[in-house]
Amino acid sequence: MTYSVAVSGASGYAGGEILRLLASHPDIEIRTVTAHSNAGQSLIQHQPHLRSLAHLTLQDTTPDILAGHDIVFLALPHGQSGQYTDALGDVPLVIDAGADHRLTSRDSWDAFYGGDFNEPWAYGVPELLVDGAKQRETLRSASRIAAPGCNASTVSLSLAPGVAAGVIDPSDIVAVLAVGPSGAGKSLKTNLLASEILGSANPYAVGGTHRHIPEIQQALSAAGADEVRISFTPVLVPMARGILATCTAPIIEGVTDAEIRAAWESAYGDETFVQLLPEGQFPRTADVIGANTALIGLAIDRAANRVTVVTAVDNLVKGTAGAAIQSMNLALGLPEDRALSMNGVAP
Repeated sequence: MTYSVAVSGASGYAGGEILRLLASHPDIEIRTVTAHSNAGQSLIQHQPHLRSLAHLTLQDTTPDILAGHDIVFLALPHGQSGQYTDALGDVPLVIDAGADHRLTSRDSWDAFYGGDFNEPWAYGVPELLVDGAKQRETLRSASRIAAPGCNASTVSLSLAPGVAAGVIDPSDIVAVLAVGPSGAGKSLKTNLLASEILGSANPYAVGGTHRHIPEIQQALSAAGADEVRISFTPVLVPMARGILATCTAPIIEGVTDAEIRAAWESAYGDETFVQLLPEGQFPRTADVIGANTALIGLAIDRAANRVTVVTAVDNLVKGTAGAAIQSMNLALGLPEDRALSMNGVAP
């Protein structure tokens, strides 16, 4: 069976990455692409790397244009997806790449986003531990999916095994992330200009203000944490794509080194796209560019009595579009890895 697809926000980074991956999906027909200010222009004008989709023209983003497809991807700025989702009730599968349907707590939404609160959807991180199982089991029957925030899913995948196994204390997490500017979207912003970021590392949303914090707390609570307290600091660095997350948490008293490593090995030993590296090895963002892969390095710092987890992902693939398509495959009953690669692009 071939499924018809519409992608909104198709002129942006997330929308473009969704299209790039879908273009090689044998079960998908990309029928419609939409935008706002760029409507009426050719897709190739804004996504010149998508040569196989040069025949498509960006249409207006309206419920009428998005309706009538088997699958709709909403790759819109945060706070804009909710206005369309009620009108897409007849679409069998809708996947939101924004934040509108990620959070279960209205209070968290009000504190970090504001505006209308929308119904939470199935969270699109298949490998995430939830109540002793994997989130993929929920996604198999989902008709509405919220793709994750890239920083949030990276931190959550880094620490969920230790939380679920009871080997780390989630009430004292520190996470520092080196992130590329593509995660901020394609809109022109002074702080994202090349002259501002080349040769520099720039922290932002410092002091507990980043919008992905409640998403991390929600995911780790679902993994089994009673209390999640996190100091989260992202740092903008001059690489177009990528996240390198360094997360630490205290070791629970009496837990052995073998038990700590076994928690991550048990969680990800059978996974295709989340891989624990051999002891003593740590990932680079260069190893995951273009791949739907999260590479994890684990260190046990007994002097500080903390576990250190270093995780690398491509924020546009595993962090957003790849997670969305992996979740789509599960919802449709297709092979989970269809149109997704674990291999990066080098050099």
